[in-house]
Amino acid sequence: MIWRRIVLYGALLAAGTLLLEWLDYQRLVRSHAGDVYVFLIACGFLALGVFLGMKGMARPAARGFDGNPRAVATLGLSPRELEVLDELRAGRSNQEIAERLGVSPNTVKTHVARLLDKLGAKRRGDAVARARELGIVR
Repeated sequence: MIWRRIVLYGALLAAGTLLLEWLDYQRLVRSHAGDVYVFLIACGFLALGVFLGMKGMARPAARGFDGNPRAVATLGLSPRELEVLDELRAGRSNQEIAERLGVSPNTVKTHVARLLDKLGAKRRGDAVARARELGIVR
């Protein structure tokens, strides 16, 4: 029974406080209407500036990497040789490349030898550097 009175008095106090705050807000808005409008316009221009700034400063969409198919065709690189070249670029050993591609290490050695020959390189690092120059790998 006493809890009911406490809740009732609390609700009445909250309603009275809300009414007083609403009246104070109305008086504030009426007495400073021009300031409120200037504030709202400033917020609108701020939002517009942020939007246009994000559009203007956005990075252009990255072009897809095509791997220079013309150079690949000219050199006569096979799809498997391109896979081996990508593994070389990652710095993997012949054994690691063989495990990743599911072939024997001797097959990898053959692909690496052909890559070195086709790219005119003496070492694996030179082959990767030459492939980067040609735009075959990143």
